Amino acid sequence: MRFMNTVLLSAALLAPLALTPVTLRADDRLYRDERFHDEHHWDSHEDRAYRIWVKEQHRKYRDFHRLKAEDQAAYWGWRHEHSNAILHIDIR
Repeated sequence: MRFMNTVLLSAALLAPLALTPVTLRADDRLYRDERFHDEHHWDSHEDRAYRIWVKEQHRKYRDFHRLKAEDQAAYWGWRHEHSNAILHIDIR
């Protein structure tokens, strides 16, 4: 009986994590930029910048993590030349 209570309590505590939408967990992604030897945290500001890049490149939108490595590298190269200030992304 004690084992069953532990299992049920564990399931109840872990259920919200399992049910969290993938889009919310995507904010926790960390990307390593090999060319510039730095890391980029993916958040709503980065997503806005990526959408600007997609539009400028006349591409169809795809989730960033599904892009080929060379396309991701092209984005990071572009991103290093386009700060939040240049893109008018408010970071407050």
